[in-house]
Amino acid sequence: MTTRHLAQFNIARIKYPLDDPRMKDFVDNVARVNGLAETIEGFVWRLQDVSGNAMNMQVYGDPRVLPNLTVWENVEALERFVWKTLHSRFYGRRTEWFEHIETPLVLWHIEPGHRPAMEEGVERLEHLKAHGPSDTAFGWKHLPAAQHWKTARCDAPTMHPNEHAA
Repeated sequence: MTTRHLAQFNIARIKYPLDDPRMKDFVDNVARVNGLAETIEGFVWRLQDVSGNAMNMQVYGDPRVLPNLTVWENVEALERFVWKTLHSRFYGRRTEWFEHIETPLVLWHIEPGHRPAMEEGVERLEHLKAHGPSDTAFGWKHLPAAQHWKTARCDAPTMHPNEHAA
């Protein structure tokens, strides 16, 4: 039996335009943090355009909403990146740059080799919001192996996004 991978999609609504000086620390470190993700054992893939990130991609018809879509071999690899690397410092500053979104993150299992389109991420997030956690779409709580998010004091419904695009 083939082990399934873990896809994650999250969104963040920026408080200010990306060229606003208040967004400088975030914008200046996107490539650094994305590059770090790619070095984590268990990282598989991330959605990006020719700029090397997804900040120019539009989702929900709102240019202020930044998407992030990644694939990981397992939840341990994703958690290691989110909570045990430089990324956690930027995640800790998320309220400086982003508005609160009630359900900004969705996770789901995929077959190895599958690269989900942003539309699939949106569909999964909307499914989670409409129906709650299931095997189709879920948050951290649905993964018994996920542990670090608990000590970070964030729960899927109240987690602020951009934990992977920071």
